[in-house]
Amino acid sequence: MLINDGIPTKEDLAKVFPSEERLAQGPVSVIECFQKIPCNPCVKACPRGAISMGCDINNVPELDAEKCNGCGLCILRCPGLAIFVVDKTYSEDFALVKLPFEYIPLPEKGQLAQGLDREGKPLGWFEVVQVISGGKTNMTHAIALKVPQELAMEVRNIEVGGYR
Repeated sequence: MLINDGIPTKEDLAKVFPSEERLAQGPVSVIECFQKIPCNPCVKACPRGAISMGCDINNVPELDAEKCNGCGLCILRCPGLAIFVVDKTYSEDFALVKLPFEYIPLPEKGQLAQGLDREGKPLGWFEVVQVISGGKTNMTHAIALKVPQELAMEVRNIEVGGYR
């Protein structure tokens, strides 16, 4: 339960997951931010206006999945590491999942990285397709992993140093 262990329930996740129809259209952000805190960098980062919070900065962000093109700028700006991009159209068998990552060493393109679920349990070794820098002043990177379609909504982290 989220309040006790920080792990969202299936019910929590169902509220923020894009529809299967939207997931079938291409890359889209998934915002797993569940706490009301004063934070809005994701709103300001989105060039398409796909993320909103209403008039109260304490609200949780809401995604208009139809406006989102999955660019991932929000990943690089979220201080809570709560935003991911999922592209279930990557291939018939694989999805591309972009994850926030703030540790060193960084995995490199072409390596395999140990993917973890929300509880930190290993899900397997997945190819690193892309490493996206947050820029000189932002230590958050986005790591794109090629994962089996059935794990696209489960892989949410990478084991630090778990590369080969």
